[in-house]
Amino acid sequence: MVAKDYPFYLSAKRTNFALEAQAVTSPAKETEEPSNKRVKPLSRVTSLASLIPPVRATPLKRFSQTLQRSISFRSESRPDLFSPRPWSRNVPPANTKRRDSKLWSETFDICVNHMLTSKEIKRQEAIFELSQGEEDLIEDLKLAKKAYHDPMLKLSIMTERELNQIFGTLDSLIPLHEDLLRRLQEVRKPDGSTEHVGHILVGWLPCLNSYDSYCSNQVAAKALLDHKKQDHRVQDFLQRCLESPFSRKLDLWNFLDIPRSRLVKYPLLLREILRHTPNDHPDQQHLEEAINIIQGIVAEINIKTGESECQYYKERLIYLEEGQRDSLIDNSRAVCCHGELKNNRGVKLHVFLFEEVLVITRAVTHSDQLCYQLYRQPIPVRELVLEDLQDGEVRLGGSIRGAFSNNERIKNFFRVSFKNGSQSQTHSLQANDSFNKQQWLNCIRQAKEKAACAGKAGGLEAHFLVSPSGRRVPQGEAALEQMEQSDCESDCSMDTSELSADCERMEQTNSCESEKQIETNV
Repeated sequence: MVAKDYPFYLSAKRTNFALEAQAVTSPAKETEEPSNKRVKPLSRVTSLASLIPPVRATPLKRFSQTLQRSISFRSESRPDLFSPRPWSRNVPPANTKRRDSKLWSETFDICVNHMLTSKEIKRQEAIFELSQGEEDLIEDLKLAKKAYHDPMLKLSIMTERELNQIFGTLDSLIPLHEDLLRRLQEVRKPDGSTEHVGHILVGWLPCLNSYDSYCSNQVAAKALLDHKKQDHRVQDFLQRCLESPFSRKLDLWNFLDIPRSRLVKYPLLLREILRHTPNDHPDQQHLEEAINIIQGIVAEINIKTGESECQYYKERLIYLEEGQRDSLIDNSRAVCCHGELKNNRGVKLHVFLFEEVLVITRAVTHSDQLCYQLYRQPIPVRELVLEDLQDGEVRLGGSIRGAFSNNERIKNFFRVSFKNGSQSQTHSLQANDSFNKQQWLNCIRQAKEKAACAGKAGGLEAHFLVSPSGRRVPQGEAALEQMEQSDCESDCSMDTSELSADCERMEQTNSCESEKQIETNV
């Protein structure tokens, strides 16, 4: 190499080395394709950005991301709320395994199972499920009293009157089910099989009529318990119990509702036993009789519980004016459906569908009790017009708000309207989801059908009245008989000449009609 070319060689080498180093440090720039976009000055871009109005979606998205990060950080930094407390770590969680399903074939000797048919094994499984359910129920009822009622009374967390209102007649149900469990265990053979249970059920099921008072009290008990949960001491005690192993992650109301759920399960259990019982088995007739008994008891308790619930809500209705009172509300004996709905402005309303009237209210607190203030005039079900609205058909609180609102907020709407002379109402109501909306539509339609049938029956009944003598006669005859009786009992005098003239005209009319009838017959 020539000496004069050496400096140029060194400078070229340095340049290539620098380019290689730059390529190593920033390999992404080599893969980028050349851009044909015009690069604007920074000042001009900044000035244009200041003119663009802010978009709501971006702040909301950032807020949701921030909220998710805060929740994740909070969940990582804070211990789980349902983790056991230090004072309860030494307690073995054995009770949680107590509720694992047990089978008759796994509990008793398997050699016996090979001697029985498949249908008989299923029958024994159903009988064992009935007995095992009674044992679990008794344990839960005793647990509710020992772990909840007695400590809250001893610690003065609630008064004795409040506890009696919440727990009702829970104590009286324990010996009732202990009696059935004892009877079932007595007829069980040493090998674990049971031959006859029908006669036991026929003799014991009438005792379930005592569930009447317990189930009728549940509406008031649930309302009082929810109100008492606002007390810090009550909430803290219930939370500690919920975190304890004995609760199996069930709160107090789950334990208090176990008897009702057990009651409605009896028909299913008995039908299962009957389904696997041969036709020539002595239990066949007794099981059919037992099913009829329990169905009648459940139906009667449902009616009384519905009446109790209806009366409870009627007593908590607040009328803003006397004109809002309606005899249809006073005469109602059941609540077909009730719950929280929203109107098209997002206002939360509590709607009651009684047997013959729809009542729209607002939930308010009055004298430390949850009450319901009438929002509009009650709407008779017979004159109510129901419309199922498609998603997106309702605007929320005006065109501007509805245009920029989330699509999720304009779903699950239905409309009820009423017009009677100068009075008219229209309400667009939104349910929580499509299932809840369909429930409301079904309940309102059924109520309208019942009201229409009742109106037709009332129209037919109007043609027949009960006469003063107690006979069910046509309306004209009953009115004539009532007039005759009132004339006899009246002290007012009547002109005898007019009376005789009327009698003569009636006799002539009757004679003419009789002659025409004879001619017709001939």
